[in-house]
Amino acid sequence: MGRAVFIGEGINWLTLSVVAAFHVGAVAALFFFTWQRLAVMLVLYVGAINVGIGMCYHRLLTHRGYQVPKWLEYVMSICATLALEGGPMFWVSTHRVHHQNSDHQGDPHTPREGGWWAHTGWLLFGNSLHAQSDFLNRYSPDLGRDRFHLWLSKFHWIPLTASGVVLFGVGWIAGGFTGAIGWLLWGAFLRVTVGLHATWLVNSATHMWGSRRFETRDDSRNNWWVALVSGGEGWHNNHHAHPVSARHGLAWYEVDPNYWGIWLLSKVGLAKKIHVAKFDPKNPKPAGL
Repeated sequence: MGRAVFIGEGINWLTLSVVAAFHVGAVAALFFFTWQRLAVMLVLYVGAINVGIGMCYHRLLTHRGYQVPKWLEYVMSICATLALEGGPMFWVSTHRVHHQNSDHQGDPHTPREGGWWAHTGWLLFGNSLHAQSDFLNRYSPDLGRDRFHLWLSKFHWIPLTASGVVLFGVGWIAGGFTGAIGWLLWGAFLRVTVGLHATWLVNSATHMWGSRRFETRDDSRNNWWVALVSGGEGWHNNHHAHPVSARHGLAWYEVDPNYWGIWLLSKVGLAKKIHVAKFDPKNPKPAGL
């Protein structure tokens, strides 16, 4: 179904090799544990997954659920590249296609093709779309008109590589060669691997398991444990019902740290025109219906 239309068939050896290397490094990191390295990992995880992917790539660039100054948008986009999920044009275009065809023909990662396919198979098999300018420009023309996003989409690997060099250097100062390896493994390899699976769970688990508050035209579900690891992205049925809303957790008990971050930015004057879904629990209805 979706896979044939979207990316074709075959093994993407570059992606497979990089993902495999990071998973090997993640396992190796477990033998270099210290509380200091765990703290470094958590700080970078929040920067990459919460600020970068959730707040920036998803809620800001893809859906334009709020606005920030351009300099902050660029800084947040750089944070997102630390997650090893590609440049802004690739990520945004892929997600916009997902919403356009969610769980129907053309959806790049629907679980209707299988849970494993939705989780990671769609990335590991087929032709890479990172360099397919026609596809990227069609679904993210707004980013295509921005020179910085064009550059970052092409060289999205630079910030992560530079962060690895810094981690190795600071780790060496803190604890010699062992410290350098430990900081690199925890701050890059393990962090990236955990973050990848957190994002992939939104693609797979939240279209298979959980509750449905809204009768959307797809299989999206609200999944609390995916929300915990992804900063609120697991309230996926809420999101598909109200895609422009910068707030995904609509009930008081639906924790949504990514929205809290946007709220904090608004309090210091850095986030404006924040879209928040108006939710009536007595009459839940998707936007536009």
